[in-house]
Amino acid sequence: MTEIRLQLSVRDLTHQDLPSCGWAGDALHVRQLADQIRRAEAGEIDYLAVCTPVGLPVAVGGIDYTVRPGAGTLWQLGVHPALRSCGIGTLLIRSAEQWIAARGLTRAELGVEEDNPRARALYERLGYQAFGREPDSWDVVAEDGSVRRYETMCALMRKDLA
Repeated sequence: MTEIRLQLSVRDLTHQDLPSCGWAGDALHVRQLADQIRRAEAGEIDYLAVCTPVGLPVAVGGIDYTVRPGAGTLWQLGVHPALRSCGIGTLLIRSAEQWIAARGLTRAELGVEEDNPRARALYERLGYQAFGREPDSWDVVAEDGSVRRYETMCALMRKDLA
């Protein structure tokens, strides 16, 4: 077996990254990332990219500072499917926690779909604890090309960063 180690870096997602983010979701989601980059430029959120040495994003995720006072809320966390279970999600989340702490906040929160036990297990391994549940929804592109509303129930989780 041959092992390859990559130096990964974490930085802001940029408009130039969008053509390389097709793995992150459907075409509508990638178009919506442009709106998130604009929100990041306005200081409302941070939107992070974990990148290879040549700058290609292999994981992305947002931190919204407007959802709950005193907390950064992680959302839209995703790792390239071919690179899952390699520690990249952990790097993304720990980096997001550092960005939250750098803003002087002491808590990170997130919602995870209740039918996603793999993601929930990761968050629990990283110290997140459930504190409630709430419905969530977002637009997705259906197979016929139409846009429909996806609805789900999420477990709310938090971690104290102090």
